[in-house]
Amino acid sequence: MLNKVILMGRLTRDPEPKATPSGVSMCTFSLAVDRDFVRNGEERQTDFINIIVFGPRADFAIRYFRKGQLVAVCGRIQTRNWDDNEGKRHYATEVLAEELHFAESKKDNGDLNQGYQGGYNQAQPAYNKPNNYQPEGSDYNNAPSGFSANVDDDDLPF
Repeated sequence: MLNKVILMGRLTRDPEPKATPSGVSMCTFSLAVDRDFVRNGEERQTDFINIIVFGPRADFAIRYFRKGQLVAVCGRIQTRNWDDNEGKRHYATEVLAEELHFAESKKDNGDLNQGYQGGYNQAQPAYNKPNNYQPEGSDYNNAPSGFSANVDDDDLPF
């Protein structure tokens, strides 16, 4: 099975900091993502997609992402449902972010970075999975022979 989504859009609000009951940092925000096509005589449609981020990625988003910024998010779609106090069923579809990236330079972003705390540096990389990252349920120790989960950038041909 494959569940992978890559989005680029503008934050509709600053990331909202939260924590799980066990104390893991998390945040939520939504992206406004324009659709690629426009019908004749109509305006371009925009989808507003909810994003959830956990752990160090959440800390990164809280620190550096601001409303209006163009960002890219890689992750997976998850759905959930619940019943409210009146017994009405609710459904939610969200993206669980696994990678976060800036999608425009600081100078292109104008005054949006003015509120950053902690000295944003344009050369600072986006938060990606650490080299030893293993998604839940994966076991790189049982990978086929010749497979290497840790690839050094010097080994890549490009």
